Amino acid sequence: MRRAFLPPQRSPWPFLFLPTGTPQKYDPTFKGPIYDRGCTDIVCCVLLVVAIVGYVVVGVVAWTHGDPRKVIHPTDSRGQFCGQQGTPNEKKPFLFYFDIVKCASPLVLLEFQCPTTQICVSKCPDRYMTYLTAHGNAAALQYYRNFCTPESKSSKKAPLEVLRDKECPAMLIPSTPLARRCFPAIQAKKGVIMVGNETTYDDGHGRRRNVTELLEGAKKANVVLETRQLAMKIFEDYTVSWYWIIIGLVIAMVASLIFIVLLRFLAGVMVWVMIVMVILVLGYGIFHCYMEYAKLKGEAGSDVSLADLGFQTDLRVYLHLRQTWLAFLIILCVLELVIVLLLIFLRKRILIAIALIKEASRAVGHIMSSLLFPLCTFFLLCLCIAYWASTAVFLSTSNEAVYKVFNESACPFSGQTCRPETFNTSNVTKLCPDAQCLFAFYGGETAYHKYLIVLQFFNVFMFFWLANFVIALGQVTLAGAFASYYWAFKKPDDMPAFPLFSAFGRALRYHTGSLAFGSLVLAVVQVIRVTLEYLDHRLKAAENKFAKFLLSCLKCCFWCLEKFIKFLNRNAYIMIAIYGTNFCTSARNAFFLLMRNIIRVAVLDKVTDFLFFLGKLLIVGSVGILAFFFFTHRIKLVQDTAPPLNYYWVPILTVIVGSYLIAHGFFSVYGMCVDTLFLCFCEDLERNDGSPERPYYMSPELSEILLKGHLEPSKSADSQG
Repeated sequence: MRRAFLPPQRSPWPFLFLPTGTPQKYDPTFKGPIYDRGCTDIVCCVLLVVAIVGYVVVGVVAWTHGDPRKVIHPTDSRGQFCGQQGTPNEKKPFLFYFDIVKCASPLVLLEFQCPTTQICVSKCPDRYMTYLTAHGNAAALQYYRNFCTPESKSSKKAPLEVLRDKECPAMLIPSTPLARRCFPAIQAKKGVIMVGNETTYDDGHGRRRNVTELLEGAKKANVVLETRQLAMKIFEDYTVSWYWIIIGLVIAMVASLIFIVLLRFLAGVMVWVMIVMVILVLGYGIFHCYMEYAKLKGEAGSDVSLADLGFQTDLRVYLHLRQTWLAFLIILCVLELVIVLLLIFLRKRILIAIALIKEASRAVGHIMSSLLFPLCTFFLLCLCIAYWASTAVFLSTSNEAVYKVFNESACPFSGQTCRPETFNTSNVTKLCPDAQCLFAFYGGETAYHKYLIVLQFFNVFMFFWLANFVIALGQVTLAGAFASYYWAFKKPDDMPAFPLFSAFGRALRYHTGSLAFGSLVLAVVQVIRVTLEYLDHRLKAAENKFAKFLLSCLKCCFWCLEKFIKFLNRNAYIMIAIYGTNFCTSARNAFFLLMRNIIRVAVLDKVTDFLFFLGKLLIVGSVGILAFFFFTHRIKLVQDTAPPLNYYWVPILTVIVGSYLIAHGFFSVYGMCVDTLFLCFCEDLERNDGSPERPYYMSPELSEILLKGHLEPSKSADSQG
């Protein structure tokens, strides 16, 4: 049957009267991606080059001024690193507090620094003694001086003068190292808090004090260290399980590759196998959660609610609660029900989507190098992440040591900056005898230090811009390659010799500016979202409910805007790859083309996205279950092989996230192929009518199923030519 030019597709719903633009007209010279094209959006290309040069300059400046040792090593009262090689403290890795009780001061929460002298020591004290009692014993005094300042060793002051000048601590308490800090070895026996089998201690000034004061000081001194300690334990887990994590990721990569290869030859069978397997995996998850929930019935402590338990760094605690497994059970049941209902209602659409996936499989089969192209994108993204992370660390550690006046009594100079070299000869010590010039934090008053926050913001912005640019480059390259497949009338004879490399060259040579434009718009929205998240975090303790509501609305709006821009950019890049137009023109043409085929978008394109999501869910779920049973020592064959861990959820979550990224990388090729073929299919319907004079470029298998039923175009214009 001869088909004439097809008019724009009309929506059956009156509320969808949206602008649709002008349909494409028949052009006998159009044979696919245009090779005779010019550079687009040159201004954005120049802007990107200038921004990259500026980014390199920022990185060089940060690396010149920064010192990552400030993050790793503790610092004493003079800002010197403990345990750092090539320094006087090389063999002194631990930080010792003269009077840790003073760490209970509110200054700790404001300055993150205890108002007491801190020195680096080779080991923490293992006995209790005071300076006054040790002064009469030569051996005890020699041991005691290991915890005094270097100046005290040559000092001939009287004991009271030494204590007054804060050259030695008034007392030593048995301590244990924690995150390279010496903390009192506090223990609880039958509910009583003690240090060295004592509930009180002599503070070195003739007063007996309760051990609970030590505990309070240790807690405040530890306020910044708890997160660091958690990070250290996580790092330890990575050091003993990294090779098993890599094995898990390799399994995910092999599974994804096998799945994609099978999808190439058995698309229909694999889609239905994938659907059944997802249902079975979720069904097993529901069964496992129910068995764990039933097994915990009657066990002591299993009925504690999640709200009463609060946040725990050891996630294994939650697995001993019935409420946790009940929550997992409900979530999996809801997910299973939603997927089953979607499959029931979309069963006819799935058959149509399978036809498009089969066509995508044929396209991928002719361009097999496209399966490896995500590795290039992944490598470039890793470079962006590494440069951003290293620059952020060097920027955050490029401050100088700032010293401030700390004192116990009232002093007009309290909190002011000072210099340790001249502090003892200044007027401060005369007016405030108990004042000390201690290291407070790393900062600075130069122009560079004042604009560090601006440089950090620029670092974040450039990360988003470059990461989006890399993703856009990959999308344009794949779109150009698959478009050359679709618009080849005799497949694969009319295809170029190296479609992927040709598309990559065209993208870099002609459309770097357009890719920079699209990624810049998306980066701006993402930076705004990050800023809103930061403001939301800062306003959590605020009482202004209107501000919280307004912030929530803004976050929701910008989340939707980001999703829309990603969708629009993806289709704009396809039009850029085909026609070589600038970003705005391509985005407009893609938007109008989708509006003219809005029903096809809803019926076909989104169904294939759903099927690909099921494929990723199958791979991630299978590898995640395998990792869970391995790292929790539940596989008897390799029970003794799994490493001992502080938190077994660390490698499991790493494997799950990594598996998703790997599966997403492989399926993104198919996803981009489907989106490209879909837009080409819509344009094919507008340009051609299936007659011998204007034949369709789609394959006979694709036209047989896509031009039937819901996807068949209107026949009202058969007489138009």
